Amino acid sequence: MPAKLGLDAKLYRNTGTYAAPTWDLIGNVRDLTLNLETGEADVSTRANNGWRATVGTLKDASLEFEMVWDTVDTDFTAIRDAFLNNTTLEFAVMDGLITGAGSSGSQGLRATFRIASFSRNEALEEAITVSVTAKPTYALNPPSWMTIP
Repeated sequence: MPAKLGLDAKLYRNTGTYAAPTWDLIGNVRDLTLNLETGEADVSTRANNGWRATVGTLKDASLEFEMVWDTVDTDFTAIRDAFLNNTTLEFAVMDGLITGAGSSGSQGLRATFRIASFSRNEALEEAITVSVTAKPTYALNPPSWMTIP
């Protein structure tokens, strides 16, 4: 399998239902980081010969990305409004396309997120941007790893 470039990765917002998703490709995204971690529990015993032992517990995820401040962009507006109104959005954070030619083998996290941070950046010689942090939230459907066959 060839290396995948960040340039080809995609962030989608579901504008349909969970059962019948309508994936809207969010084009107004700059650098994006999908953080995946797991908690751990200490299961060290004397039988470990002086070595600490751990097992994984709950998984944790967060999504951090930057957008150009564009109040006529429907995705920007939906994300801003979700932050201001404490509502949720379903995202798919994929390493490629979800549908169409070239989508086969794409994979990533699908989850319902809350917008935890929406910070405006006003650099003197740059466009105004917003830094967004999103985290999975309580929802009918738990987060899942999605793979396009």
